[in-house]
Amino acid sequence: MMKKIMLVSLGCDKNLVDSEMMLGLLAGRGYEFTDDEREADAVVINTCCFIGDAKEESINTILEMAELRKSGAIEALIVTGCLAERYREEIQEEIPEVDALLGTAAIDEVADVLDEACRGEGRNHYRSLGEKPLTDVRRIVTTGGHFAYLKIAEGCDRRCTYCVIPKVRGGYRSVPMENLEKEARALAEQGVRELILVAQETTVYGRDLYGHKALPELLLRLCRIDGLHWIRLLYCYPEEIDDDLIRVMRDEKKICHYLDLPIQHASDAILRRMGRQTDRSQLQAVVEKLRREIPDICLRTTLITGFPGETEEDHEQLMEFVDRMEFDRLGVFTYSQEEGTPAADMPDQIPEEVKEERRAQLMELQQEIAFEAAEDMVGRRAEVIVEGSIAGESIYVARTYKDAPNVDGMLFINTERELMTGDFVTVRITAAHEYDLIGELEDESAE
Repeated sequence: MMKKIMLVSLGCDKNLVDSEMMLGLLAGRGYEFTDDEREADAVVINTCCFIGDAKEESINTILEMAELRKSGAIEALIVTGCLAERYREEIQEEIPEVDALLGTAAIDEVADVLDEACRGEGRNHYRSLGEKPLTDVRRIVTTGGHFAYLKIAEGCDRRCTYCVIPKVRGGYRSVPMENLEKEARALAEQGVRELILVAQETTVYGRDLYGHKALPELLLRLCRIDGLHWIRLLYCYPEEIDDDLIRVMRDEKKICHYLDLPIQHASDAILRRMGRQTDRSQLQAVVEKLRREIPDICLRTTLITGFPGETEEDHEQLMEFVDRMEFDRLGVFTYSQEEGTPAADMPDQIPEEVKEERRAQLMELQQEIAFEAAEDMVGRRAEVIVEGSIAGESIYVARTYKDAPNVDGMLFINTERELMTGDFVTVRITAAHEYDLIGELEDESAE
């Protein structure tokens, strides 16, 4: 009888792609899967350690599963991902119930590792962080089947002073274009309608392989794939957004007019301390150009409050910038002091309560901006992708092009008509409720 595996995926969407690849590799070895730890013969945890909260979640999950391993309820416990790469020695010493650790560049060995662990031969598998990204694996998509992430590169060459990613993921390595096109076609054949491109930074895709930024070329190739209806871009560094990318986004109908550009701050002093490569005036110029060239573009960004040395004046500059730029979507994180990063040793660390207070002020400001933007949508037509329905009610949940899954708002449709997850329908927006919208099917709204 084949063993049942529970795989727990923590952290970002890039980590989720790794998890889906590991599921595909394990399925190819004959393993079956369960979401119920009581049915599992073994557990694989794909961890995250980007910031303190993610690290804590990963550790708590490992400890919870370690109790099952200790009691004999499961035969093996494997830990993979960023935490396993960064804290391999600490995990081995402090959590002996973990049978094996798998580094971020060695996930293709997961089936071998699990075979060994179930035989009581657990050992750790690591490779150089310069290894080529894993490709040509038929993933098991876990996002519902109608959308999927396409990881176009691994690692990062930036040296932001607060970030551990280069240490746990290595330098930037693009996936060859033909491999990505093959993977995207396979996803489309499985029913994926929305493809979301991710990497630590998508905008420099291809520079290491082809000697130039090749994201526009990749997008053109992906747009030719039958079945894909939306293509969405995440994690675009503002300084790398050029005319070629803007032109392709504007002219290709499949590409959502949505861009995620993490700016992190708007005070020149803090941007320099962060090791970022833009200043406030450059950020403003990029935003203004994008809106001029693509008037209906939806811009999302992320910010960090409480970075070491952030003064009240720096915070006020950030507040003023957010107020002026009126980003459509915005997330705010408090600075996490990560050991081994330059920022962790900087003087003038900010107290947690100050970080939280500044975060709350930014979110309150953004809430006003977002609520007004949602109200402005009332009366407009919009194409949406159906995400599912609310059990027991004639209400469907959907997203507009302005809403990436799991991070942005939703749109709710009240209809007696049967809709399927992944359907694209046109609605007329009838109301706004905070971040979310209410809509009617266009042909029903005229009745």
